[in-house]
Amino acid sequence: MDLTTSIWPLIAVLVSLLAAVPIMLSDKQPNLREFWTLLAAVIKVSIVVSLLPGVLAGGGYVFTLAEVVPGVPIQFKVDAFGIFFALIASFLWLLTSIYSIGYMRALEEHAQTRYFASFAVAISATIGVAFAANLLTMYLFYEMLSLSTYPLVTHEQNAEAKSSGRKYLTYILGTSIGLALPAMLIVYALTGTLDFTVGGVLADKASASTLGLLLVLFLFGFAKAGIMPFHGWLPAAMVAPTPVSSFLHGVAVVKAGVFAILRIIFHIIGPGQLAQADIGWIVTTLASVTLLVASLIALTQDNLKRRLAYSTIGQLSYMVLGAGMISAVGMTGGILHIGMHAFGKITLFFCAGAIYVAAGKKYISQMDGLGKQMPITFTAFLLGALSIIGLPPLGGFISKWNLVLGAVDGGQLILLAVLLVSSLLNAAYFLPIVYRAFFAAPPADAVVGIKEAPILCLLPICLTAGGSLVLFFYHEPLLRLAKLALGIVS
Repeated sequence: MDLTTSIWPLIAVLVSLLAAVPIMLSDKQPNLREFWTLLAAVIKVSIVVSLLPGVLAGGGYVFTLAEVVPGVPIQFKVDAFGIFFALIASFLWLLTSIYSIGYMRALEEHAQTRYFASFAVAISATIGVAFAANLLTMYLFYEMLSLSTYPLVTHEQNAEAKSSGRKYLTYILGTSIGLALPAMLIVYALTGTLDFTVGGVLADKASASTLGLLLVLFLFGFAKAGIMPFHGWLPAAMVAPTPVSSFLHGVAVVKAGVFAILRIIFHIIGPGQLAQADIGWIVTTLASVTLLVASLIALTQDNLKRRLAYSTIGQLSYMVLGAGMISAVGMTGGILHIGMHAFGKITLFFCAGAIYVAAGKKYISQMDGLGKQMPITFTAFLLGALSIIGLPPLGGFISKWNLVLGAVDGGQLILLAVLLVSSLLNAAYFLPIVYRAFFAAPPADAVVGIKEAPILCLLPICLTAGGSLVLFFYHEPLLRLAKLALGIVS
């Protein structure tokens, strides 16, 4: 890959971080505060999009900030995998910012300045993870993301929020410091580098048992990916306002965890070493158990956001499962599912927030007949759900179809069965919600006159639901980036 030295990757990271300052200074001027938020979001998306043509052409961009460890600088690199994640995160942060304005104003939420400032720092950390050129840089921004999202998780400042915040930090900081950091030091001791390299850096540098140990440490160390048993932080974080849940579970935090794990598998350990050491089964077993168990738990949840949270835990493991298949088409499917799930799941969380804003309802058992009063919201919910299930013509079908082909290509019939059973479970916990909303009779004491949420909530819902539809027909750029990330030239 032909790399061009450019400061734009650093600027893409810093834009929203710098915007946090005027956001905080505009505490008494809500319109100005939200102007800074939207301006930073538009600039960030524009910069990321401007870097895309060079990457699609087979090139990339690099910028070195400083060398803190011999041979391991704090460095940014825009490659295919990084820009894949950055495109999704930056675009959906723009839509989440618009949605947040409608949601926070409608509910007259407190501490809105802290909320928007924390969001700005979090998206900077997310793009830092995406554009990290090596494991050290990614680790630093991964931790920055953990700390910047803590005020968002504890936004309500009540006992439940504070308890959930402690659980959140315990899980994601405890695992990254206790497991991922030692694994990173082992990699450096073995290779003298932490650079992300197509095919990995550990070839002929470690025994099969050492590779297996490193794999386990990284899988559990990046607990934002929600692999069981280090998943408990994710449902606990549901105490946050819904826009936070949307961003945490649809875009930034959970995807940063999966992105980190896939970076390790593809560009540190390497698929070849994974196959040679015969340790891919560790990945596929942990992912299969997680996605099936999480789906079964989701079936039992009446609180809509908790059902969506357990759904997310399962869906993240589809991405990890694809990486563990060590099949080109399966690994491609795993990468694609990062984007397809992001659009589908953020739609569902947006809908959950809109339902709460408009009707004050959080429980599925309270939603009988509500679809007739909020048809746009529940139609969007249906589209998001169908994408997560993996049905055409929604984007989720494309990624899941590649995962199915990967299982078939590798002769892994057990994984094929896991994929099919889990998709049926996805349908079982999503479709009854839509049925109740549109076809069940409303209760006798149902509130009349409920209308759709404010337009600033409704517009992002329509755009993300429409995005899931568009990605079914126009997924080629994402598919090309996924293949380039794996070193597949076609």
